[in-house]
Amino acid sequence: MRPFLLLASREHDVVADDEYRAFCEYSGLGPEQLHRVRAEAGPLPEIRLEDYAGVMLGGSPFTASDPHESKGGVQRRVEAEISALLDRIVAEDFPFLGACYGVGLLGTHRGAVVDRNFGEAVGPVKVRLSAAGLADPLCAGIDPVFDAYVGHKEAVRRLPPDAVLLAGSDTCPVQMFRFRCNLYATQFHPELDLAGIERRVDAYRHSGYFPPREAEAVKERARGASVTEPQKVLRNFVRIHAG
Repeated sequence: MRPFLLLASREHDVVADDEYRAFCEYSGLGPEQLHRVRAEAGPLPEIRLEDYAGVMLGGSPFTASDPHESKGGVQRRVEAEISALLDRIVAEDFPFLGACYGVGLLGTHRGAVVDRNFGEAVGPVKVRLSAAGLADPLCAGIDPVFDAYVGHKEAVRRLPPDAVLLAGSDTCPVQMFRFRCNLYATQFHPELDLAGIERRVDAYRHSGYFPPREAEAVKERARGASVTEPQKVLRNFVRIHAG
């Protein structure tokens, strides 16, 4: 089968490698089946969509909705290059799944209002599938209400009319959405497990997600949840599009 592509943009090596580990593990793909490109490390290479079965986009310390002038040069380059790739992905309705940062990039690309009104603290939240989510193939086999790990400063405040809302939470009304047939984004992290969130708490404790002195309390909250359902999104994405 054709491999899948993971676009990453985490410059923290430990977190980046753990993210890749989790995407491989929970999608069921081996390293030879999930090619990784670290966009923050340098210009994107030529990407031929026909060489891949689908594209996944991981999370990022970048915040897509920040004013352009406040973004560093690396972030501006990464977002310009991914936006150009999204032009092609959207035009072809090519299988795409963006996690967390993907909400900002795909949402902005398609005209959603993305801002800081619905940021969520690092840790578990209860996510609820909508009626459309219950019927969507990417949510097959997922409990209607499930725990997921989040941690984000921005979120979608308003989706455009051509988007389909698939899931939300009490603190963030848009947790998952779809454009057309094959373009998806989740605000929660479908790849994130307890080991992964603890590594990210350590790596990003000074990045404004929580007061640094509360890092151990954040980990303790994460340990209090059973997060097993979100990973099914990755398995479904691969099952549907592998060929």
